Amino acid sequence: MKILFADKFPEPFAEKLRQNGHDCLLRPDLNAEDLPLAIGDSEVLVVRSTRVTAEALGGAATLKMVIRAGAGTNTIDKDAAAERNIPVCNVPGKNAIAVAELAMGLLISIDRHIPDNVVQLRQGEWNKKRFSEAKGLFGRPIGVVGLGAIGMAMAERAHAFGMKLHIIRKPDRSPELSSRLTELGAIEHENLFDMAGACDILSFHTPASEDTRQLVSTELLSAMNPGAILLNTSRGDLIDERALIEAMDQKGIRVGLDVYMDEPAVPQGTFDSALARHPNVYGTHHIGASTEQAQTAVAQGVVDIVEAFSAGRIMHCVNIKT
Repeated sequence: MKILFADKFPEPFAEKLRQNGHDCLLRPDLNAEDLPLAIGDSEVLVVRSTRVTAEALGGAATLKMVIRAGAGTNTIDKDAAAERNIPVCNVPGKNAIAVAELAMGLLISIDRHIPDNVVQLRQGEWNKKRFSEAKGLFGRPIGVVGLGAIGMAMAERAHAFGMKLHIIRKPDRSPELSSRLTELGAIEHENLFDMAGACDILSFHTPASEDTRQLVSTELLSAMNPGAILLNTSRGDLIDERALIEAMDQKGIRVGLDVYMDEPAVPQGTFDSALARHPNVYGTHHIGASTEQAQTAVAQGVVDIVEAFSAGRIMHCVNIKT
């Protein structure tokens, strides 16, 4: 098959596919505007952050599959693909540890003011009095919102730090997941608002959907305690950014972010965000899954999906019942 990689992809895994008879074209320079003309006669399109629009799909006469080299598929027009009977497949779970590690890193950084420590030392300033003001994490209640692979990886790491895990009650969880949550000592709440009031920290790990859009609202922020910590390493549109800025100003809420509304779709450029600039925010550049370990695992997942498709099987399809 002819495969177009419209984002960065590890060369050793592209070579694996070539050795199996596939024609691989690596075009990490492509963006959403270029894609309609670039797809050409490709049969499989592999993307990471490049947006796949209905326009791009409409002109792709030979396209048989779109693969998201990662878990989230909100940058792909899945309905337009389904109308053309093009399965959209993802690689779930392979980046869970990497994202959870970043979320924990943001949490520790917020509690210990690590970035500000570094900046002042580099500027030749010594301010032990200010930076000694940290609560610590042991024993503190953390609410994890979204208990897929990433949320569970975060829950396990929080438990390892001696934190008290809080979750939202859901009767339809699998016996295996319920058993693991019991082992972690999870405390259940009837809804997110109740959990927000009981926790010092909320960490969000939910997919982007109509149900989760602006989940972090004025009402939810009002339920959070003054000085609480909010982490979002999932999707930017979970947050009402204006409401969060007001909550930070009025309640001293501190925030760790890896994702933002209207963040750039290119690897390097400018980004003018009032939220990212706020002094209560420690932010990173949507790098949650960007570890060598995670990218290797995701790349192997892409290879597995391609080889399964060559053999007549569709793995991890998110837009068509197979």
